[in-house]
Amino acid sequence: MKKFGLFLIGAVASIILLSQIGPILGLVISAAILYFAFKQYTKATSSSGKLWWGIAGVIMLIITASNLPAIIGLAAAYVLYLVYKKWNNKQTIITNKTTDDPFVNFEKQWSE
Repeated sequence: MKKFGLFLIGAVASIILLSQIGPILGLVISAAILYFAFKQYTKATSSSGKLWWGIAGVIMLIITASNLPAIIGLAAAYVLYLVYKKWNNKQTIITNKTTDDPFVNFEKQWSE
C-alpha cells in the first residue's frame, strides 16, 4: 500500500514537472540574461550605458517574474526526487542477539 501511494505521488509530480518544462526553461534563460544585464550595469562607466543596461535589466526582470509559476515545476521535481529516494529505501531490521530481557529470552525458548 505504501508503494502504491508513492507511485501516485510520483505520477502526479512527474505530470506537473512535464507540464512546467517550458516555463522552467524560460525562467532559467531569462534569469541568466538578467544576471548578465546586472553584471554589465555594474561594469558600465557612462551614464548612457547604465541607462540602457538598466532598461534591459528591468525588461528581463519582468520576463523572469512572468515565469515564476515554474517554481511549481521545481517543487514537483523535488517531490519526485523524494519519492525516488523513499522508493529505494531499504529497511534493515537490526536484532540484538545478546539481549538480557527475560521476556525476549522466554519467547525465544518457547519457540524452540
